[in-house]
Amino acid sequence: MNECISLSSMAQGALATIEQIKIDPGSRGRLLEMGLLVGTPVEFVRCAPMGDPVEIKIRGYHLTLRRHEADQIWVRLE
Repeated sequence: MNECISLSSMAQGALATIEQIKIDPGSRGRLLEMGLLVGTPVEFVRCAPMGDPVEIKIRGYHLTLRRHEADQIWVRLE
């Protein structure tokens, strides 16, 4: 069984499913509106040269997140 890791810890090209979102309620709504929901498949595309932001592919589109947000989204690798 695969363990959960943070979204920012994924390797380039890795596929996973969102398991838990630990972001504070003030920022959480914005992420939910963009399609980051528990159970949603996600692909890690790349991170910027300095490590922030990170780019993911979710629901057919590319989304960039700040590293501190990606650190608080837990995924299960496929």
